Amino acid sequence: AIATTMAIRSALAMAALAIATCVSAIDEASVVTCGSVLKLEHKATKYRLHSEDVTYGTGSGQHSVTGTPQATEGASYWIVRGPLGTPCDQGTPLENGAIIRLQHSQSKRWLHSHLFRSPLSGQQEVSSFGGADESDTGDNWKLEVIGKGPWKQNQEIQLQHVDTKAYLMSHTKKFGQPIAGQLEVCGTQGRPNANTKWMAAEGVYFSPLEGTCS
Repeated sequence: AIATTMAIRSALAMAALAIATCVSAIDEASVVTCGSVLKLEHKATKYRLHSEDVTYGTGSGQHSVTGTPQATEGASYWIVRGPLGTPCDQGTPLENGAIIRLQHSQSKRWLHSHLFRSPLSGQQEVSSFGGADESDTGDNWKLEVIGKGPWKQNQEIQLQHVDTKAYLMSHTKKFGQPIAGQLEVCGTQGRPNANTKWMAAEGVYFSPLEGTCS
């Protein structure tokens, strides 16, 4: 009877360990890592960070970055990369304070900012710039995770532009044609607020955890 009781306790302990491991795997599956391909959702408006083959008519004349209400839009996917000159292995989790770049999955241009004025609000322009073999320090962004790290899907974050210290933001100002209904995305030198918060939404996430649970 004692042996049977010990065997039952051992089996229960192993089951509990297996459950804990699976729960950990589920939690880790939503971790945003280098190489993840995702949509960035603006917390306040629910629009997705977006770019297409439309250039600004003012400022730098570079390709526009906007917010789109279309959750299924293919031109809203971005690849998470390491900072300029520093490779980041696929599956590397991203902690608070990490420096990253976001590469547009279709055009291969980079989420970029500089000291031009944004077209609608006169704040700091945010554009998509460069290409697979063209990038500069204006593409580097500092990740600020709100809450416990590492960065996870559906967790609020902020992105601060490394060169200028501006925060990536959006608001309710909308463009006309040819990108009618899309929101301005820009940088703000002001204090972080509700308009500077974003979340990783739809995407392909490469888990840092090895193995799977069945």
